[in-house]
Amino acid sequence: MTTADRYLTEAPSRADIDALPGTTLLEFGTDWCGHCRAAQAVVSEALARHPGVRHLRVEDGRGRPLGRSFGVKLWPTLVFLESGRELDKLVRPQDVQSVARALQRIDPVA
Repeated sequence: MTTADRYLTEAPSRADIDALPGTTLLEFGTDWCGHCRAAQAVVSEALARHPGVRHLRVEDGRGRPLGRSFGVKLWPTLVFLESGRELDKLVRPQDVQSVARALQRIDPVA
């Protein structure tokens, strides 16, 4: 799967996310967020070992229901999904190891 370059401004619905097959890393944030930009190297490095994981970056903010449905309060928030079901969540990850451990939980064969 490919890694998204930018945050989607049009978020999928929660029903669409819940119906996703396979493994997904759902990332909430914005392109202008300094914490989000700082985390990109960490996320990209960890994802490199999990090419089968879908990576969706969704722009979040006030009035955005998808982020609220996942309890997002700080950016970036990473939600690790298997067949639409949340298995793990990380807020403002700062090291590759924490992201890699969460990815291993949804994609253990990598």
